[in-house]
Amino acid sequence: MRRVTLTQFLIEQQRKGLMGADLRLLIEVVARAVKAIAVNVSKGALAGVLGEAGSDNVQGEAQKKLDVIANDILIQANEWGGHLAAMASEEVEEIRPISGDYPKGAYLLLFDPLDGSSNIDVNISVGTIFSVLRCPEGVATPTEADFMQPGTAQVASGYSVYGPSTQLVLTVGDGVHGFTLDREMGSFIYTHPYMTIPEDTKEYAINGSNERFWEAPVQRYVRELRDGKEGPRGKDFNTRWVASMVADVHRILTRGGVFLYPLDSKMKDKGGKLRLMYEANPMAMIVEAAGGAATTGRERILDIQPTKLHQRVPVVLGSKNEVELVTRYHQEG
Repeated sequence: MRRVTLTQFLIEQQRKGLMGADLRLLIEVVARAVKAIAVNVSKGALAGVLGEAGSDNVQGEAQKKLDVIANDILIQANEWGGHLAAMASEEVEEIRPISGDYPKGAYLLLFDPLDGSSNIDVNISVGTIFSVLRCPEGVATPTEADFMQPGTAQVASGYSVYGPSTQLVLTVGDGVHGFTLDREMGSFIYTHPYMTIPEDTKEYAINGSNERFWEAPVQRYVRELRDGKEGPRGKDFNTRWVASMVADVHRILTRGGVFLYPLDSKMKDKGGKLRLMYEANPMAMIVEAAGGAATTGRERILDIQPTKLHQRVPVVLGSKNEVELVTRYHQEG
């Protein structure tokens, strides 16, 4: 059986007219950064990279050492390649324009360098999420305003998950494709073509400890799932919650399910928990390209017009029929 590498796959996508050379090279650079992050994650305590970094990110959350390392790897890998006009990280308050020392390209890159990093010290899967936008034409030095594009404007998005194997999942608009890192070869191999999410599921992921803070539609939905065969849904559901978004979404892409990080009374003033530009938009693009759905409970995530670089939103994504039901419960009040 012929083994197709990520580079070969991207060249084929380019030949189909789905991307240009610059976007192909940009994704390859991100993939190289992912490999470097995977090495650091896999070493763990052996490399002294576990634990707190002694600093907070822009959201006021304590940074892990690997948060900082992953962020630096992504910046250093991408700033000199000539494919970007600017980039933005969930860990940093302001955007990072490409230095005048390097050539500039036509794209904007956003990333969450190490999603789920609170799990790193206990050896649970974490990951990297990225999103690619076009830099508006005629813009020589991008500002934050140039990043304020809805999720529908994304030209590519993807994530990596660092688990028993390192996997890279991406979409450029023609389905969702998964790659597994062959550590001996040092290459990502195409292992999961056209990943799809079934419309129905019996699995849901939510942090049940927050139930008392949820809005009534979410309480109603989860209560019906827990009631199982004896309840209005007429079937039993299982709960799966990793508390690492990439791991939960990867499970959904692999076998179906629904993931909820809804609005609750603790986070209402912030708008939600997850970041629109770094987490919700790229994951929503992937989930929709795989046949699923992604909403805030009230509106399609990809239709939201961003107003802030670190804007937060509620997230409900996964198997289409479950997402639509949660959204309908919100509409009904």
